[in-house]
Amino acid sequence: MNLTQLFTELWHRYAAINPQAQAIHDLLQQRGDRIVNDHLAFRTFRHPRLGLDQLAHPFENLGYRAVGTYHFKAKKLLARHYEAPDAPKIFISELILDQCSETLRQIVHQMIDAIPPTVRVDQDFLLRGRPWPPVSRAVWQQLRDESEYAAWMAAFGYCANHFTILVNALTTIPDLEALCALLRERGFTLNESGGLIKGGPAVHLAQASTRAPDVQIDFVDGTAAIPGCYYEFAQRYPLPDGTLFQGFVADSADRIFESTDAGPR
Repeated sequence: MNLTQLFTELWHRYAAINPQAQAIHDLLQQRGDRIVNDHLAFRTFRHPRLGLDQLAHPFENLGYRAVGTYHFKAKKLLARHYEAPDAPKIFISELILDQCSETLRQIVHQMIDAIPPTVRVDQDFLLRGRPWPPVSRAVWQQLRDESEYAAWMAAFGYCANHFTILVNALTTIPDLEALCALLRERGFTLNESGGLIKGGPAVHLAQASTRAPDVQIDFVDGTAAIPGCYYEFAQRYPLPDGTLFQGFVADSADRIFESTDAGPR
């Protein structure tokens, strides 16, 4: 697949988990807006088979190069963003297993060991979803008690965790605040962790997101509804040289991660 085909497939898989993203996309298009995707994001575990570097390979093969690195100490995450000419940015994060409990590490290693050794991290892998068998609801809860990120990965595996609308490209909406007001008016629930809008002109980037709607997931001992994927919105501001800031702000991204948390909603 070329880049356009890959992004189309990634969107279809993502929108199947998060239909509200398509609803928001359609709402803005009906107003006359053209939707520009700022970035999409993936999650993984730090592991020799499928860590951040491995997950980046399919994109690097399509012309992407690493640009920025970000640390999330409390969540035990490392992230990196990748850029390619005239293409959305890619944001990949990994849970640093060595900083997690032995119990969590054992669960994750058992999940990864269940992936056939012939499976490669390629374009198809990014569309595959969960590559390991379902865990039990008790194991999912055990992971969640330590790391919401790990619990989400156990349930969903590999897909675009979120896409992001570039607010700067909208023509019927002046800024991120107005977009958030419109979405609330239309009944969408937004992530208010750390404030409705994270960041702002001072850090050259403002971000907001929906709360991930619940999705029915098959566990080994039945089904349960848990948060799936979310839609993000980013407004970028100019740097002193007049160019738009293209990076990310760790403090804001830290709160955006919580769009998939399964706590009180």
